[in-house]
Amino acid sequence: MDTQVSIGQVKRDISELINRVAFGKERIILTSRGKPKAVIVSIEDYAHLQQLDAEPNLKQWQFWLAKHQALNQTIGPPVDVDALWHAAREDLEARDDNLVGS
Repeated sequence: MDTQVSIGQVKRDISELINRVAFGKERIILTSRGKPKAVIVSIEDYAHLQQLDAEPNLKQWQFWLAKHQALNQTIGPPVDVDALWHAAREDLEARDDNLVGS
């Protein structure tokens, strides 16, 4: 059940409103000049909202991971940069040795 309460009333009745939310399972919509501004919810509702906020991130991560894996299959295994570096260095050293020995 949602109840609208003006911010002025909240200042007077905060303890009662918190108890209604915590124990009566109400959601209190705080209004200013008749317009909704915020909501007081129970800790259970808050935990549920946090879980809902986390789920899209998990879905985004799973989507990114699937695209990443598909890209890896397309381009092949990762390149061993260290092995390439060592091979190039050995090649240069061998060329230097050949030039010095001539």
